[in-house]
Amino acid sequence: MMFLMHAFDLDTFIHRMVRADDLEIRKLHVNDVTIQLVYLSTMCDKKYIHSSIIKAFLDINNLSGFEQALKMLTGFEIIQTEDQMKEKLIGGYSLLYFPQLTYAIETKRDPTSKPQETSIENILQGPQFAFSEDLATNIQMLRTRYPSQDLHVEFMRVGTKSQTELAIIYDKTRVDEDVLLQLENKLMAIDVEVIQAANQLQMLLTKRHQFLPTLMVTERPDRTVLNISQGKISLLLNGTPFSVNLPAVFYDFMSSMDDVYELPWIVRPLQSLRFIGMFITTSLPALYVATVSYNPEFFRSQIAIEIAGSRSAVPYPSFYEVFLMLFLIEALTEASIRLPKFIGSTATTVGGLILGQAAQQAGLVSSIMIIIASAVAISNFVIPMNTLSFSMRVVKFPLVLLAIFFGLVGVLAGLFCFLIYTTSLRSFGKPYLKLFIGEDKKTR
Repeated sequence: MMFLMHAFDLDTFIHRMVRADDLEIRKLHVNDVTIQLVYLSTMCDKKYIHSSIIKAFLDINNLSGFEQALKMLTGFEIIQTEDQMKEKLIGGYSLLYFPQLTYAIETKRDPTSKPQETSIENILQGPQFAFSEDLATNIQMLRTRYPSQDLHVEFMRVGTKSQTELAIIYDKTRVDEDVLLQLENKLMAIDVEVIQAANQLQMLLTKRHQFLPTLMVTERPDRTVLNISQGKISLLLNGTPFSVNLPAVFYDFMSSMDDVYELPWIVRPLQSLRFIGMFITTSLPALYVATVSYNPEFFRSQIAIEIAGSRSAVPYPSFYEVFLMLFLIEALTEASIRLPKFIGSTATTVGGLILGQAAQQAGLVSSIMIIIASAVAISNFVIPMNTLSFSMRVVKFPLVLLAIFFGLVGVLAGLFCFLIYTTSLRSFGKPYLKLFIGEDKKTR
């Protein structure tokens, strides 16, 4: 028995997707009959729709002949249920609503630009493709991975001169309406001439002097889909292969997509390793200065003697060598980013080995300091998200200054103040140290 599609059913379905700005509705009139053509512009090929469906309608201009022409098209199906209608529409089909029947024609578009391979957030398991710089292709990727009628897409333009197209994507049944309202108000308040990058949009949506990131910028479609399923909002900017996801809490920046694809007994030790690495990269240089210069009694006698022996040839206090090595490490890290990728890793590796060995032999730094500098650099790369990694690279310098003037007490006071600052942060009203967004819905 064929499914009869009444106007009430069509109106109800369109009402559910009213916030989907990529939903296109065309009305075709023949005699006294109105045929409605419905499709998602980000999923369907408009040229094919015009050449195969609309052109056939204009050439034939006859209801029965038009139906026969549709049956000759590739991917023609008769819709039997409302669930099938939703599935086909989200899957890239165009729906034609006749008075008594509903047809589906496959009109899925090919991506205008191929997805890029991930180059920043690399994982061992799971998808290996990132976003592209084409907005429609990125939305198509998200709709394919999250085929739900509750996925809403809104379009707007940002930048008074650039008029860059921006897509706001979220799940209507899971999104926090207060967060959505705050976001819309902040987007309307942006008064910048040119917006070209996701990170630029991130900075415009947060406080100017905020130290830690409260919006997540990611190149991975699978992470974006996971965030949408948790009730978050994703922003896609045309011309940049990144998405901005909000709200974002501290735990989000310390998690990798491998945590979702691996077993828990593997994931938990790796997560602990990241937090230990974060503590090492921020605190180890300051602790070295504090213990060597002010509080050597915290070491066992053998270790204190070894450290003193390694520093016997160094002619200046410990904080000089700390600042020297930290400067060289940051310079090498920056050089590895700016150099061409074919020679970047080789140049920085050779430069690090030569500089470290030459500085130690010249008596400019101690051997223990080279070990500490290497541990700090390696531990910083353990943090999965670059935005948080950059912030942690800066934290260690104020802690070293506190260690110079106040010793170990200054380091502990600095860490305590940093914890208080982190606790005070909010991401669109959500506490920054909240475990993760979406846990309330999962426990219901």
